This record gives sequence, C-alpha cells and structure tokens, in this order.
Amino acid sequence: MNAEISTRLSATPRGARLARRLTAQQLDAWGHPYDSDVNVTAQQVVAELAANAVIHARLPGRDFELRLGLRHSESEPTLRIEVSDPRADRQLRYVTDPDAEGGRGLLLVTLLSRAWGVTERVVGKTVWAELPLKEPESHKGTSGTTISGHRESPTH
Repeated sequence: MNAEISTRLSATPRGARLARRLTAQQLDAWGHPYDSDVNVTAQQVVAELAANAVIHARLPGRDFELRLGLRHSESEPTLRIEVSDPRADRQLRYVTDPDAEGGRGLLLVTLLSRAWGVTERVVGKTVWAELPLKEPESHKGTSGTTISGHRESPTH
C-alpha cells in the first residue's frame, strides 16, 4: 500500500506541535500504533524538521508544509517525511558550542533516519528524511513494529 498525506501549517510553535501530532495520528491510522518505535521516531524527526522550519526558515505570512508518504517497494517499506518552507537558504546549522541550547536537530535526524537531504523548490526548499518500516502491527500476527538499525550517510 502506497499512501500519502500533505498539509500546510502555520510557521509558529503551535504549527510545529500540530505537525508532530498529525504525524502520530496518521501513522496510527496506517497501522503503526502511537507507542510503536516507528511512530515515536517519526514524531521526533517531524518535530526537529518542523522546529527548524519555524525557527530558521520562517517568513512572515508564509506557512510550512508537512508531507508523509508510505512507499512499499520490493526491498523495504519506507516512510518519507518532507517539511517544506519558503526560505531557499540551504546552509546547514550544526552545534558548534557544546553548551548551546540548540543546534542538535539535524544530528538527531541523521541518527534516526536511514537517509535525509534537502531539495530545492521554485520557492524555498524541502528537507526530507526516510525511515525504514517493518510491516504494520495490524498486518502481523505479533506486535513489535520497529525501525531497522540500518542507516545510510545523509545526502545533501
């Protein structure tokens, strides 16, 4: 089953919070319960990408877009998370000061996802991440939906 949803959210802390909640709800609807590893990991990745869109890429009067897609290929089912914002700035910001309060979001995305990257758009950019999926619990005889430990290097 391939499936996709997309929604625009206000570029505010409330919009970022809503993106995480919508992700949890949609993955549950797709057969990955709220407390499954897949759902929890997807929520964390969406939270980081949405926070970056709100904090670093916000333009007054412009929203950000959340897109979630399930891709079932012969090799491995994948959840693709995309957060698009109106700012074309692709400069990646990593923590440089160990005592800083921020700057670790993309490090978390790197550790939690199999691959991630940035794609240019006509207006702005899309930051995407892919998470490998196991079969949803609703399609298995036993519980235990998990994300595999395999991860590729990020592509920029």
